[in-house]
Amino acid sequence: MSSPVLIAAPLQSDLADELVLRHGAVTEPERGVTVAVTTSAHGLTAEQIGELPDLKAIVSFGVGYDSIDLDAVRERGIVVSTTPDVLTDAVADLAIGLLIDSVRRISDSDRYVRAGSWVTLGTYPLTGHVTGRRVGVVGLGRIGQAIADRLTAFRCEIGYRNRREADVAYPWFSSVRDLAEWADVLVLAAPGGGDPLVGAPELEALGADGHLVNVGRGSLVDESALIAALTAGTIAGAGLDVFADEPDVPRELRALDSVVLAPHVGSATHDTRGAMADLVLANVAAFLERGELVTPLS
Repeated sequence: MSSPVLIAAPLQSDLADELVLRHGAVTEPERGVTVAVTTSAHGLTAEQIGELPDLKAIVSFGVGYDSIDLDAVRERGIVVSTTPDVLTDAVADLAIGLLIDSVRRISDSDRYVRAGSWVTLGTYPLTGHVTGRRVGVVGLGRIGQAIADRLTAFRCEIGYRNRREADVAYPWFSSVRDLAEWADVLVLAAPGGGDPLVGAPELEALGADGHLVNVGRGSLVDESALIAALTAGTIAGAGLDVFADEPDVPRELRALDSVVLAPHVGSATHDTRGAMADLVLANVAAFLERGELVTPLS
């Protein structure tokens, strides 16, 4: 007897074990699979969807969905769920950490101490400050709003760019370039997909004292333009948790002391990943029992 659940991407072991225990989940495509469980990193391609003729729902571990072929999903009438809300705090916390690290150059000054440079070269160069800066948030959704909330404690001015204005007190900008020109720090918390939102014009607008933080998707940034801007000093620094071709981070980025690099760990806390796994299991159970998802993608 076939299972209705397919594990379509590598999952954390406790979640995979529960899917097997509760639903007899399989790891190879077969007829009778109605729910595919994947991750935001791996998604599901049109070809993979085509191998599952009975597929009715995709349940993704994560909030990103640019790795799922939405055209194929719409054509088949397949519903999709993600795991929103439960990872908001963890990702927002990391964004603030990357922002502070980039502006105050904490990681680079750590390397300075470890290399013995404090003894041989003397005092570390002066850096910028975080308090009171203008911060532009691209993608003022759950995570973007949580980032903005945290930055109010630093007395930062907040501006944002969404496709449509939100009911918030912060000023809305009609383009990412305009927001970058206004901001001292540009924080990306938007979903990926499509052309990059940040390229050479936006980085030039951000300016030589500006910083870029990306906890959204690597596809939001033209990585070649970012490398060129950082190398030329067009912007001062960057804090990055996501990249265009993970886990392959360009050698040029890895060589720059003005960049803080994290291996896509925005949601990587024990509590958060546990809550994400619980939400995946709830979505699978709800669909198999009632044909509904707990957190459907709108």
